[in-house]
Amino acid sequence: MIPDLLKDAEEKMRKAVDATRHEFSLVRTGRANPEILEHVRVDMYGTSLKLNEIAAISVPEPRQLLITPFDRNALAHIEKGIMKSDVGITPNNDGNGIRLNIPQLNEERRKELIKQVHGKSEHGRVSVRTVRQDAMKQLQAMRKDKENPISENDEKRAQEQVQKLVDKYIAEIDVLTKTKEVEMLEV
Repeated sequence: MIPDLLKDAEEKMRKAVDATRHEFSLVRTGRANPEILEHVRVDMYGTSLKLNEIAAISVPEPRQLLITPFDRNALAHIEKGIMKSDVGITPNNDGNGIRLNIPQLNEERRKELIKQVHGKSEHGRVSVRTVRQDAMKQLQAMRKDKENPISENDEKRAQEQVQKLVDKYIAEIDVLTKTKEVEMLEV
């Protein structure tokens, strides 16, 4: 019972950290990263498609993304999709593909993006704490269970183990946050 609860809590905390890591990858830095285009949708063939479903995305230079559509007729649609998205970069259509030149970040924009990263980091921490809260409620329910209650000592030990997991995963989120900050402050 308790080992299953701890395993489940740890798995949920790991997912919260992974989600935070993924959110960090979507924050634009001064380097070209294809993941910034992950949420770009292109209206084509009467439906809305993900950009990576209709084009290959590569990084020919450190500050440039190259989008090569599988079908050349898609170029104009891709360009519109990028313009509508929140990427904030103007696409350059050269007839064969679309190039996105990633501008260097100015100091003000870096500070804005770091605030965004801190917000995403806090969201990750809250997710981990929510898992802790759920685990603690389940432990209390196990203690009050009429048919198969756990002892008070078992409950306390399990609560301590849950707290150790929380500390571990919040520390991991903090390390990810510091790493992303350093990456963003690189000139």
